[in-house]
Amino acid sequence: MIQTIDGIQFKQMVLHGAAAITLQKQQINDLNVFPVPDGDTGTNMSLTIGTAASELKKKDDAGIDQAAATTAGALLRGARGNSGVILSLLFRGLSKALKGHKNADGALMAAAMQEGVAAAYGAVMKPAEGTVLTVSRLAAKRAVEAAAENGDVDFVLEEAIRVGYDVLAQTTDMNPVLKKAGVVDAGGKGYLVILEGMLASLRGEDMPEIPEEEPKEQKADFQVFSDQEITFAFDTVFIVRKNSPDVNLGHLRAYLDSIGDSLVIGEDDTAFKVHVHTNIPGSALTEAQKYGTLELAKIENMRTQYEDVKAGRKAQSVDDLEEDEAREAPDDGVAVPEKRYGFLSVCAGEGLANVFRDLGADGIISGGQTMNPSTESILKEINKVPAEVVFVLPNNKNIIMAAQQCVGLTEKEVVVVPTATIPQGITAMMAVDLELEPQEILEAMTASIENVATAQITYAARNSDFDGFAINEGDYLSLMNGKLFGTDKDIAVLLEKLAREAADRGAEFVTVFYGEDVSEEQAAQAEEIFSRTCPGVELSVLPGGQPVYYYIISIE
Repeated sequence: MIQTIDGIQFKQMVLHGAAAITLQKQQINDLNVFPVPDGDTGTNMSLTIGTAASELKKKDDAGIDQAAATTAGALLRGARGNSGVILSLLFRGLSKALKGHKNADGALMAAAMQEGVAAAYGAVMKPAEGTVLTVSRLAAKRAVEAAAENGDVDFVLEEAIRVGYDVLAQTTDMNPVLKKAGVVDAGGKGYLVILEGMLASLRGEDMPEIPEEEPKEQKADFQVFSDQEITFAFDTVFIVRKNSPDVNLGHLRAYLDSIGDSLVIGEDDTAFKVHVHTNIPGSALTEAQKYGTLELAKIENMRTQYEDVKAGRKAQSVDDLEEDEAREAPDDGVAVPEKRYGFLSVCAGEGLANVFRDLGADGIISGGQTMNPSTESILKEINKVPAEVVFVLPNNKNIIMAAQQCVGLTEKEVVVVPTATIPQGITAMMAVDLELEPQEILEAMTASIENVATAQITYAARNSDFDGFAINEGDYLSLMNGKLFGTDKDIAVLLEKLAREAADRGAEFVTVFYGEDVSEEQAAQAEEIFSRTCPGVELSVLPGGQPVYYYIISIE
């Protein structure tokens, strides 16, 4: 039996725990029952503790207080998603209780586990039963009881894990969402896997090897959910460096809780990290900057990720963009201005890219629906434009804020035009007058997009009832200005309906961009429908090459 542990042993325990959850991260991912995982619970927790493991490998902290502090500091900045932030808080409390101690016995470890639970509960605005909070709380409670029976560290951990798994089995009945899918809580499972790894290290077991392919076990049934269960669409995570060590985040907590849910705030003396689901991430970032300097932000659209998962596609995330950028040759140089104004457009599809180039765009960023570029990638392209003032057209409402973050990050003047669709971007480019001042050009471009309506045709990724429409997976969907306009198994029916809408609106110009999955013959049929239904309209049918949407239609 092991009576006490020091910093070197604690380091090995964390390394072993990180390896253990990496081994099982996919199994934990598959337990995630929420309509869209925040990057997946297993992956989040694995990467979160992985940052601590990387930092610990650089150090040989003899005291357990130093090793715990190193772990907690790395976890705060490396925390990903709700589960990762909570995990960082559990270790932050642990570090707080171990401060000033070179060694820890079972009683101190048990008290430290309870301190971690207190830190986690203190940061979550609305703790829910049947989550990692429940599992960690009752596991820590048993740890304290076990320490009174036997003060050995391994006995305390063993008992905490045993009771933790008993509680984990009950989470299915504690949480209605878990019960609906018939699985246990993914975060609770991940926490126990880490504790198991830490205990295995104490017992001298070999570090697990990570196979290339991981087995899948119990998996949540996503068919029982709909994206309507995603009340707040944007998974928002950011780090702010504090103005002062004693800054009070009480008002910020209350504000963020009023505009979203799944709120968790972790902090140390120098910085704080926020995880929140909200529909207005820009407001969350703006409010947080009252308390310090924004260092890093990540925003992902959970609804579009959910649609990808349901359709059998890989959900796009910020991580994918980072990987793509890492594969590209570095080019951090800033182009010397050769002219006053330059233009940068975001779009997906070579046909659309050519349209923007023909209208004067100096650069194209590949992206759009399910492929939102990061602020870093937008900034990189801004710096390539050989102009003093660079106008950025996001052409997607989910990219506007990322583009706005580039303002002030480069020596170039950046002007973001709030284009939310491809047709708006094209119309805005046609309104440019290079003789005007930057603000006047922005005003003209912004005013022009008010005159264009955007219609789109895509497919249904799942069965659902939405706005009175009974939608079956595989049906075609038509959208008008972002709202569901119709659904049918025949795409021609939707084209007819949109053509009549264009005629009813008194449209003078209609441009139909057909996507990568539409043949020229099918595009000709669409042209015939609009020509017949809108005889007085100036009609253009062009290859856009865009993914996801069969047709993007500009109506002016």
